[in-house]
Amino acid sequence: WNTGVDAYRAGDVTNALRILKPLVLSSRYSARAAEVVAKLEYERGERESAAVAAQAALRARPDDPAAIRNFTRAVDGLQAIRENRHVDEVLKAGRNADPSGVMESAVRESRALFAASASYATNGASAAVALGDALSARAAKLSDSWILLKDFLSQNVTNAEQAASMSLQVDEARRRAKSAAEEFSDLSPDAYSAMSEVEGDCTKFYKLVVMPPGAMREGLVAQSNAWQDVEAFNGRDWQREALEYTMAFKAKFPAWARAYEQQAQADTNKPPFTAEDQAKVSALAVELEKMQLECIENPLPPKQREAIDAIERIIELLPKDKNGGGRQDRQNQQDRENRRNEGDGQQNEPPQEQQGQDQESGDNDDRQKDDERESDDRESQSDAKVDAILKKALERSEEHEAEKKARMRKAPLPPNERDW
Repeated sequence: WNTGVDAYRAGDVTNALRILKPLVLSSRYSARAAEVVAKLEYERGERESAAVAAQAALRARPDDPAAIRNFTRAVDGLQAIRENRHVDEVLKAGRNADPSGVMESAVRESRALFAASASYATNGASAAVALGDALSARAAKLSDSWILLKDFLSQNVTNAEQAASMSLQVDEARRRAKSAAEEFSDLSPDAYSAMSEVEGDCTKFYKLVVMPPGAMREGLVAQSNAWQDVEAFNGRDWQREALEYTMAFKAKFPAWARAYEQQAQADTNKPPFTAEDQAKVSALAVELEKMQLECIENPLPPKQREAIDAIERIIELLPKDKNGGGRQDRQNQQDRENRRNEGDGQQNEPPQEQQGQDQESGDNDDRQKDDERESDDRESQSDAKVDAILKKALERSEEHEAEKKARMRKAPLPPNERDW
C-alpha cells in the first residue's frame, strides 16, 4: 500500500495502478485502494475501470458521502459512452455493407423471431430460459441493423426535414427491437406483440431501400402466396404486399438500370443489360402493376397466375452474375409457356413445315437429340423451380395455421392463475 501511494504521489500512474489494483480485493486496503484506482482511471479516461473501482469503494463504505459522490461521477454518462462505442464498432464492421442486403437479412431474421415468439415460453422451464436468452441475443443483434441503415440514410437523404423524420423513425424502430430483446430475456408473453412491431418495421424500411432484383424476389413470394390464398401475415394482405414490391421496383428500376449499365461497361465480367431488355422489363412492370391492382379490386382475381408469370419473366430478363447463370433463351421461355398451356388442356402440335424439315435433316439427328435432352433438362429445372416455390408457399400456409392453433391452445393463463 505504501509503495503504491508513493508511486501515486510521484505521478507514476502506471506503477501506481499496477500495485494498487490487486489491493482492491484485499480485506484491509480495499476501500482506500479502490478510491485511488477510481480517481486515476477516471483521469486517464478509462471510464469502465473507474466505475468498477468506484463501485468497490462504495461497497466497502456504503454510507460514506465521498464514496457516493465518486461513484455517481464515475457512472454519469457511462451508458452514452457505451452506446457510442458500440455504434462505432457496428459501423466499422459494416463499413461496406449494402443497405438493401442488410435490411433483407433483417426481414428474414425478424420473421423467424416473430414465429418463435409465439410458443418459445411454452417449453419446460430450463429449455424456455435457454431459448429465451438465445432469442434475446438474436433480437439485440437485429437491432444493430438500424445503426447501419441510419448511417446510410444520413448520407443519402438530402432533404433536412425528411432526414430528421427518417432518423426518428429509425431510432424508434431500434428501440422496439431492443425492447423485444428484453421481453425475450424476461420470458414475457409480450415478446409476441413486440416482435410483431419489429417485423413490421423491418419490412417497411426494406421496401424503401430494396433494389429491383430483391423487390422481384419478394414480390414473387407474395404473389404466389396471394395465388394460394395464404392467410395474411402479421396483418398484411399478400396481394397488396406484392403490389407494393412492384411499385418499389418501378421507382428504383430506371436509376438502377443506368448504374448497372455503367458498371457493365467498366467490368467485363458483368453480363450486358441491353436497352431492348430494359424496355421489355419496364413494359412488363407497368403491365404487372395493372394486373395486381385488378387483383386487389376483384374479389376473385383472374390474373394472379398471369402476375406470377410476369414476375418470372422480369426476373429472367434482369442481368445475373455469370457464376449464377444467365438468362434462359426465348426458346426455353416459349417451351415453358407451351407446357403451361398443356396443363390447361391445350395441345400444341408442331407446324407441318417444321416436321418436314426434321425428316429431311437426317444427318443432324444425333445433334438434335442432344439439344433436345439439354432442353428437357432445362425444362425440368424450370418446372422444379416453380414447383418448389408453390410447395414452399403451401407449407408456409400450413405452418402458419398450425402455429395459430398452437397459440390458441396454449394461451397464457390470467395473472391470478399463473404459477409464477
